[in-house]
Amino acid sequence: MTQTSPDERKIREREHGKFLALDAERIWGWRTPAGKLRARRRAQLIIDRAGISAGKKVLEFGCGTGLFTRAFVETGAELTGLDLSPDLIAEAAQKPAKNIIYMVGDVERPDFPEASFDAVVGSSILHHVNAEVALRAAHKVLKPGSRVAFAEPNMMNPQIAIQKNIPAIKRIMGDSPDETAFFRWQSAKILRDAGFVDVGTLPFDFLHPYVPEVLIPLVKAMERVVEGIPLLREIAGSILMWGRKP
Repeated sequence: MTQTSPDERKIREREHGKFLALDAERIWGWRTPAGKLRARRRAQLIIDRAGISAGKKVLEFGCGTGLFTRAFVETGAELTGLDLSPDLIAEAAQKPAKNIIYMVGDVERPDFPEASFDAVVGSSILHHVNAEVALRAAHKVLKPGSRVAFAEPNMMNPQIAIQKNIPAIKRIMGDSPDETAFFRWQSAKILRDAGFVDVGTLPFDFLHPYVPEVLIPLVKAMERVVEGIPLLREIAGSILMWGRKP
């Protein structure tokens, strides 16, 4: 089997960006009532773990349409949103906001000086790229003592496992050909291998974006219970991963 080269993968991701730009937030599931709640919770978890606050300089990997960028900037931080897709960056730029700069660029080779950011964050981006390379790049541009935090799909979740490993399902769900998902142990390892310390991971998210609005309170209540049960929480839809540069 011929292995895909990094350049071929990035060409495919740019093409995928063109497809997503047609209606990205619907495809990602962030537009429904449940999806909006999921996004708000995810953004806050990333903010808390990355230590984002007023005046901090934050780099967001894979900013897409800027949905999470706009949530992060509400803290008073200064955001730079980076994405490989010029089409998605063009969509993000349609909703300009104070203290946000959007740039087309490669998260595996971000063109910034060393030690220039107080945090590097991202939502559902590392599973599209070479995560090891991207995290080493994040380590390089972070100031000492600063943190990374990412939310990524959990390969232990049955739907995610099917969606990421069966090409036909990938196409139906609007995934790119090369994207994958992470196991919890794998997330911790790639953070440590990239040089981060105080590494942590947390499975979370049992609220599916297509839960009917009337059922959201019930599902949220169940989510709180299940996320407190060690074995059951391992099949949550997402993994929060974080670490600190020494």
